[in-house]
Amino acid sequence: MAENSGIEWTDHTFNPWIGCQKVSPACDACYAEAWDKRFGGERWGPKAARNRTSNANWNKPLQWNRKAEAEGVRYRVFCASLADVFDNHPSIEPGWRVGLWSLIRSTPHLDWLLLTKRPQNIAKFLPDDWGGGYPNVWLGTTVENQAFADQRIPHLLSVPGRIRFVSAEPLLGRWYPESTPGWDEGYNCLYGTRRIDWVIAGGESGPSARPTNPDWVRWLRGQCQAAGVPFFFKQWGEWFPYGGIDAQGCENSVTRGEKPGLWHEWPAGGFSVRLGKKASGRFLDGVLHDEYPS
Repeated sequence: MAENSGIEWTDHTFNPWIGCQKVSPACDACYAEAWDKRFGGERWGPKAARNRTSNANWNKPLQWNRKAEAEGVRYRVFCASLADVFDNHPSIEPGWRVGLWSLIRSTPHLDWLLLTKRPQNIAKFLPDDWGGGYPNVWLGTTVENQAFADQRIPHLLSVPGRIRFVSAEPLLGRWYPESTPGWDEGYNCLYGTRRIDWVIAGGESGPSARPTNPDWVRWLRGQCQAAGVPFFFKQWGEWFPYGGIDAQGCENSVTRGEKPGLWHEWPAGGFSVRLGKKASGRFLDGVLHDEYPS
């Protein structure tokens, strides 16, 4: 759960427990909630108990760590794709968190990516020996638009850590990173000794996916390039920009077989067309952006 993950920016996913609830517009089309509904939907919502996963699942990172050590590589592990590590739900037992931090300490050849929509809870749930941050933990938060960037990024930057990152996926509005405290004139995002080290961006997928304006993505890419921040474009999702360049270097046009009526017009001009995640791909203006922090 899940080795060789299909999520483009990680190698594996690990869920110490399963369950969550919606906290912002980015959650409206949550794939994890849809996944849980196929199995009864009993782990989602404010009154739903989170469930710890099996001991066999908890042993998988130890196996990945041994393999990474033997191969002389580092694997990225997204924790957690079906939950939120910094969820403060009362059903999450303190021992589960203690066990997770112990597991992370026991796997020094894995880089653990802890992505949360609750960065205000990070400091509360860090282990006592966190210090300046574990060397194999990357802390991240999701921002779907400027309002949530203003709300969440200060909490992320207030916590010491080796690497901090922002996931602007699904990107539902423009985010102006230069308005983030310390995003400073061509330098990395500094706030005292704190910084943003990586930005992920992407559109939304799924049956009720909302389109992402390509201008929002291009602006974000440009700001990252100017500030020297690695930029990773994960996907367009369901909606591809009309006139955009796909993985084959072909310009999107009405001759490529799109179904009529599945168009979205942007107020400032331009269109997006619903092609589906696979057909829309990951190319931004014909370029694959797969940058990572050092």
